[in-house]
Amino acid sequence: MRGTLIVLGWICALGGVRAMAGNKAQAPATDRYARRCQDREPSRWIDLQGTMLWGTWSGWTEKERTKSDDRKSVLVSAQLDGMVQSRQGVKVLRLESGRLTAAGGSAAGSVLQGMGSDGRPVEVAICDAETVPGDNGTTWYRIEVWNSEAREWENPCVPTEALAHPRALAVGGVWDTGGAHHDVAGKITFACQGGVIAKCATWGYRPWASHGGTSLAEAHQACTRMARADYCGNGQSHTREGTLIDYYDSLGLSSRATSASSSWDPARASFEAAWAPDGATCIARTRGGDPVAAILKECPGRFKEAPADLGNGDRCVLQRAGQGPAVGLLRNRVGGAPAPAAGR
Repeated sequence: MRGTLIVLGWICALGGVRAMAGNKAQAPATDRYARRCQDREPSRWIDLQGTMLWGTWSGWTEKERTKSDDRKSVLVSAQLDGMVQSRQGVKVLRLESGRLTAAGGSAAGSVLQGMGSDGRPVEVAICDAETVPGDNGTTWYRIEVWNSEAREWENPCVPTEALAHPRALAVGGVWDTGGAHHDVAGKITFACQGGVIAKCATWGYRPWASHGGTSLAEAHQACTRMARADYCGNGQSHTREGTLIDYYDSLGLSSRATSASSSWDPARASFEAAWAPDGATCIARTRGGDPVAAILKECPGRFKEAPADLGNGDRCVLQRAGQGPAVGLLRNRVGGAPAPAAGR
């Protein structure tokens, strides 16, 4: 049970912009693969904020990264079969409980065929794996993707001040640009540490695990909506950097904070929303302080203006049309005064 963990806003401040390396001449494939997984400084830094789903760069060029779009990614999926390269000559990997395995050896050293959000193929190198002691055997991978613009292998995970060399989890299935998860046989997602797919797994909602006999896959998907404040379930984020939230659930994994700390005062917090895998089921306020009427406009017909009392001080002003607010698996609170009620 998590207890009273409070989570800092999803995306940390990033450092200053680093100039992009110039394009390199086309290299033979054998030379290209020999250059993968070499220790190097973290790739370009950028000072714009994002509310990342995958935790990856939105594009390979400096222009694309300056105009960061959290619904774009250089890497959204990878195939477990038909590997481009493998140290053991194995052509298929298996994913079991968040861990990649190869028949007769490790997945490290493999190069998989991946795809970006624009549908373009990319190659993904698995450099090494690290299992975190005491974290239910969670395995983190250092990965690199072939940057066809710079003609170099590069970590696709966006670095932060806290994480200069982010790693990634291997999660089954794929997420589309609307933030929805799809079970696709033979495909996985590399979820970087700065993105909410990975964060929700570290918060206890590991999609490959279960709790009390119930799969946590739906709770994990609901968490990704909550983390990005994706009220309409359309992939549009409404969170801001540096925002503190307190999250809790109906599964017995996470409970609401009741004690004050240096960064959180429960007396000053207010209920924001309840969450299901496809977005919010009821809304009391917006995280950024905009009127909730803006959400009605963003996804017309999805919500109705109707109060609902979920108990323990959690009251909504908007409810999902044709669906009870209590179907939400997760709830959260945010500090500060609530936003104006609908229509104001």
